Amino acid sequence: MADTEQNISGRISALRKARNWRLEELAEKSGVSRATLSRIERGETSPTAIVLGQLARAFGITMADLFGFGAPAGDARIARADQLLWVDPETGFRRRSVSPAASGFRGSVVEGELPPGATISYSVPPLPDLEHHLVLLEGTLVMTIGDERHDLFPGDCLRFRLNAPNAYHAPGPDPARYLLTVITS
Repeated sequence: MADTEQNISGRISALRKARNWRLEELAEKSGVSRATLSRIERGETSPTAIVLGQLARAFGITMADLFGFGAPAGDARIARADQLLWVDPETGFRRRSVSPAASGFRGSVVEGELPPGATISYSVPPLPDLEHHLVLLEGTLVMTIGDERHDLFPGDCLRFRLNAPNAYHAPGPDPARYLLTVITS
């Protein structure tokens, strides 16, 4: 298993144990089966983006906080080689923690790359009312927030507070590559 997957499985286990939750409790709170959670924590499978969203919601943290490992928090400069890269095993979505969540900072920056034709949907936001700023760098992206559809083209910025189910879709023919800044209160 790659270092990123080991770190994710360890992070999920540590968050669960810090709350004194049994696997059954996390399964109930997240909607992810106990068997799947056990396999994730043992490093036998890598969670999908959707499962990570469900886990972040259950823990009451942002996705950036879920990926709360990697470059030291005190570093002002985070070299590209030190930016955590995770790939969704289901969709091929690539998530790079450009500026990870860190103590003393309210925001994080993520670079996302969604392959052509791929969609990632989240039924609920991890934390309600988080401020987001998404800038599309390449390709096209259809962002759906609740009932609102936003067609984005290179250079477009979409600002929103996330309080509804949401989906990212790259209609193609090229991947959709974007920067997403998330601000916590």
